[in-house]
Amino acid sequence: MTLSCIQHTQPHLQVNLQDGILTLAIDRPEAKNALYSDLYLTLATALDEADQDPEVRVVILRGADADFTAGNDMKDFLSFAQRPQAAKAADAPPFVLLKAAARFSKPLICAVRGVAIGIGVTILLHADLVYADQTALFQIPFVSLGLSPEGASSQLLVQQAGYHLAAEYLLTAKKFDSQTALNLKLINSIHDDVYTHALQQAQHLASLPLASLKHSKALMKHNLAQTLACIEHEAEIFMQRVASPEMAEAVAAFMQKRQPNFRQFN
Repeated sequence: MTLSCIQHTQPHLQVNLQDGILTLAIDRPEAKNALYSDLYLTLATALDEADQDPEVRVVILRGADADFTAGNDMKDFLSFAQRPQAAKAADAPPFVLLKAAARFSKPLICAVRGVAIGIGVTILLHADLVYADQTALFQIPFVSLGLSPEGASSQLLVQQAGYHLAAEYLLTAKKFDSQTALNLKLINSIHDDVYTHALQQAQHLASLPLASLKHSKALMKHNLAQTLACIEHEAEIFMQRVASPEMAEAVAAFMQKRQPNFRQFN
């Protein structure tokens, strides 16, 4: 099987398959690796195909250089929000990627440098191992945009961090650093050279029996159906919020470079 992401030229994704390790490196530095519809779908297809390809034993998802991802590309997101939507909210490109990450049956490692915003955080909840360096800056900004959690984060972050810590960052939309991410159990550990460490861990995993790894992961993620259902439920609410007056105010404030006034809404 030949991975289409290797054959297909996606200008903002570096793809490398070596010794059973597929590295997907987002490469859009001018936009801090912000994601848009085609890039979401390319990443989702890469994960789906890698899951079926016997040559792939481990996947690393990372940025090509200084950032993980700033989340949604605002221009693409606004254009998407104005178009007629798919019958099913969870079929929108960001949720397609999140579902692909959630059901990926092989080891998935994320390595974070720089910004990890929005889906840059929620996708980490579906990885098996997550590493960051001291430059990493995380944010779950949905409430501050008039939106709501995505990617089963309302369920998974509570499970990992506990309700009160999850609430602090889901509800306030505050930015937080690597040490806080470690306290939230969002990442495994902090490393000066996070890309090298992720590769070393991938090399170790690639040397282990893949069937055993897959069975072990499936046992730990025995509630996968519940997680996928949560992604779909959150997607429905999220897309309803996209049409909300609060979202419109958040966008207007962003465009006008001012603070939003949410007090006008009850």
